[in-house]
Amino acid sequence: MKKARVLLKPSLLPSCLTRAKYFFSSVSQLPSISHQMETDPSSGSERYCYDPVLRWDPQVEDYFNKAYGTDHFARISKALTRPSSYSCIRVNTVKTTSDAVIEKLTKILNDSEDGLKLVQPDGSSPISKCQIPGLEYVVFVNGSGPHKIQYDFGLENPPKEVLVSRKCAEAVLRGAQVYVPGVLACTAHVEKGDAVAVCVAIEQPGDEGDWSVNMTRGTTLQGLPKDPFYCERSGLYIGMGTTMLSRAGMFRVSHGVAVDLSNRVFRLPSFHNVLEGEIFLQNLPSIVAAHALDPQKGERILDMCAAPGGKTTAIAILMKDEGEIVAADRSHNKVLDVQKLSAEMGLSCITTCKLDALKSVCLPNTLNDSKTVVNGDNSGSMTSNKEMAFDASRRPEAEKSCEKTATTEQSNGGDNVSQAEVRKNKGRLKNGRGRTQTQGGRAGTSQGFPPNSFDRVLLDAPCSALGLRPRLFAGLETVISLRNHGRYQRKMFDQAVQLVRVGGILVYSTCTINPSENEAVVRYALDKYKFLSLAPQHPRIGGPGLVGRCEFPDGYIEEWLKSGEEEMVQKFDPSSELDTIGFFIAKFSVGSKD
Repeated sequence: MKKARVLLKPSLLPSCLTRAKYFFSSVSQLPSISHQMETDPSSGSERYCYDPVLRWDPQVEDYFNKAYGTDHFARISKALTRPSSYSCIRVNTVKTTSDAVIEKLTKILNDSEDGLKLVQPDGSSPISKCQIPGLEYVVFVNGSGPHKIQYDFGLENPPKEVLVSRKCAEAVLRGAQVYVPGVLACTAHVEKGDAVAVCVAIEQPGDEGDWSVNMTRGTTLQGLPKDPFYCERSGLYIGMGTTMLSRAGMFRVSHGVAVDLSNRVFRLPSFHNVLEGEIFLQNLPSIVAAHALDPQKGERILDMCAAPGGKTTAIAILMKDEGEIVAADRSHNKVLDVQKLSAEMGLSCITTCKLDALKSVCLPNTLNDSKTVVNGDNSGSMTSNKEMAFDASRRPEAEKSCEKTATTEQSNGGDNVSQAEVRKNKGRLKNGRGRTQTQGGRAGTSQGFPPNSFDRVLLDAPCSALGLRPRLFAGLETVISLRNHGRYQRKMFDQAVQLVRVGGILVYSTCTINPSENEAVVRYALDKYKFLSLAPQHPRIGGPGLVGRCEFPDGYIEEWLKSGEEEMVQKFDPSSELDTIGFFIAKFSVGSKD
């Protein structure tokens, strides 16, 4: 095995027991939390430090202040700008065990150049097994920070700098290196091997209410106050590193590492190409969402928005790879991502299909009007029914009709395909594979499923993602856009609730802190579908939901949970001791639909 130089970064992992403090009878039994500082960052230069402030639309900030309280939301906003202090690894128990993975990771650490740095002061390992009942197959690997970095060489001799995009910086804060595509600007006369400070370019508000980075790629930076971008970089330095390319090389090549960031504000593990197929890096709340679904062997389950496949494969492992999971996504390439992950993890119970979640239901009375069409952007969807791999013995006859796929005959001009479509397909064949076929492989296309087709449905809905961290920018969201996200999810929920059989389970989850997409959607569901009821979740490690309502200045009233319902959902607060992303889970039992 290749020695890994930066596979796992040094740190102090808080015990899983800290994350599950409710399992203890006394708070005094809890270990200390892990976001430790080597030195107080505020004691250094105000400029050369990492102290970002997340800027919100004023109305959005007012909305969240009403929902959470001003002090609480300030803590949430601060937590969002920092990564979680540990990495959460889900072990593929179909192939291996937690103990075996811990042993292998420990060996990798011991063989790496940074191995000695990983030993805690008391001599213990930074790797530990989760102690929450039911989650023993989860492994935690510690991170640490924020650390104070010595950047400031004085105004007369400032450090050379490399400025990276926000998205690049967010990845770096999670443990990645600085890759060439993420570099926006650089100090003049930077050569390979130079020591550089790495800082972040954050979008700034424009005159017309838009947001953008106020520079072109390749801009020359200056370390003096006369630099027009000097103030924008203050408090946004994420580490020191060594350049792997000269300034000219950074803007000439298209890929590769630009800066080897050896001294980071946050030291977190990176698991790139580590134990592929045996482990999967996944946020703790996402793992809990799969448990909330409580999948059983032999059941038929739908994951409506499956890509990239983390929850899909988690469900398959909980089912011991026995049963059928239909993993749907509207993107051809994302469906291929799920296929690739499933194969990598050795899971055979997962069937994938390209399907828009808003068109998941195929009603029997529409079958005569339905037509099989070659999607204009998806010639790669031309697959046989065999490749769809649905278990014909378990499917209703109506569903077999719903799951029509495009055929080769239609690409050449069938009864249901227009001549314009035929010409388009011929041009596509002539010009080679298009954007959606760049990964190779095929994704079967489904036209939906009849009502009551599944024992359980997971709707991990596309959302505003305002719970993901680290997050350095949130300015694009408005009160209207937050409401619109909620409306979009209600439409998906309307589809999901029809697909679950009576007596089945529907789990709804998001990775956002936005009540419009969380509590308000639950309120909508319970009020509209009287046969739905909130069900207990196990394990329950998240906090309660929000009770009450919010009245907006324009008169719009948003209803949240009623008293007694708040403990039936799980809301993960990024500022809590669990130190997770922001996340929300609601589990519904489906009663008689008559």
